[in-house]
Amino acid sequence: MRISPSRLTAATLSALATAAVFATPAGAGAFGNEISVSPYGTISDAGAVTLHGTYRCTPGSPHGVQIQAAVLQDSTRVGFGGEEAVCDGEQHKWSATGSLEWTRVHEGPAGAEVRLQSAALGSGFTVRVTYLAESHRDVVLKKSHR
Repeated sequence: MRISPSRLTAATLSALATAAVFATPAGAGAFGNEISVSPYGTISDAGAVTLHGTYRCTPGSPHGVQIQAAVLQDSTRVGFGGEEAVCDGEQHKWSATGSLEWTRVHEGPAGAEVRLQSAALGSGFTVRVTYLAESHRDVVLKKSHR
C-alpha cells in the first residue's frame, strides 16, 4: 500500500507537533504571519479541551500550513490540533480540540502554546518543519456548559 506524500507529511507533522517542545519566544512571527490564543479554553464533560484564537499567514507561505496547540497544566503537557490554515493574508479564527480523557487536566490556570507550522518531505524521507508564528500565554480552562 502506497501512502501519498501529502498524507505522510500531514501525519508526520501532527506527530511532531504533539512531541515538540516549544522553545521560541511568545508572539514570535515572521513576514506578516501571526497567531494568537484566547485567554480562556473550555473542557467538555467528555474530557476534550478546546482552545481558540486568530491567525494570519501570507499568500507566500509554504503549502500545507497547520495550526497546532498544546495545553500545559501541573506536570501534564498535551498537544493537539492539525487544522489547515488559509494563507491569504487575512485574519481568520481558529479552534483546536484535543481529547484529554486520560490526563489530569482540570479547570483552572494552564499554559497554552499555539503554532502556525508547515512540514515538507526532504530527501531520504526526512521531514523539515517550518514555524511561521507562535504564541504562548497563560489561560484559564473552564467547563463548557452545553
